[in-house]
Amino acid sequence: MNSFDIIKTARLTEKGTRQSEKLNQYTVVADRRASKTEIRHAVQELFKVKVIKINTMNVRGKARRQRTTQAGRAPNWKKALVTLKEGDKIILT
Repeated sequence: MNSFDIIKTARLTEKGTRQSEKLNQYTVVADRRASKTEIRHAVQELFKVKVIKINTMNVRGKARRQRTTQAGRAPNWKKALVTLKEGDKIILT
């Protein structure tokens, strides 16, 4: 897998914004099959920053219902909290 397959997107939320300001941590959505080392190399290659630590978690998709009796599901996904070296930043706009 290349870096663009591993890192799908960066998440912009209120909690994530506070973490980026105070703890220099950023939240990215990663491929479910990617390991921590693959995520680390992908973030360093794509954003040109130094990664100190990676925390990952598998997020279960929510059950959804859209005007029918049959319930669907949102897909499962992997969340990665990336801690960067002091002074490095990822610009999310």
